[in-house]
Amino acid sequence: MDTNSDSAVERLDDAIAAAAFRRLVRHLQHRHDAQNIELMGLAGFCRNCLADWIRDAGFDGDKAVARALIHGMPMEEWKATRQKPATEEQLAAMEASIAKNRVD
Repeated sequence: MDTNSDSAVERLDDAIAAAAFRRLVRHLQHRHDAQNIELMGLAGFCRNCLADWIRDAGFDGDKAVARALIHGMPMEEWKATRQKPATEEQLAAMEASIAKNRVD
């Protein structure tokens, strides 16, 4: 599946889509126990991906500003206070999951 292709979600009203996105971001800011490496291993995306996606969609801020917006704090603070070291198993799961994101 190409995650950039047209689908029913493209026909969602922008206000509804924006509200859902904001709720997702608030949820991820609250659930800092859900580590980015775990999100990547399971779903193939994480908070940093969301920051990249808002930039791709036209957000004017640079990467650091976009990540701070999604994380709810500067990335350096997030890493120092929330991020745990990744295990070998988590890294392997992330690599396998990222491979599923590729579109041929």
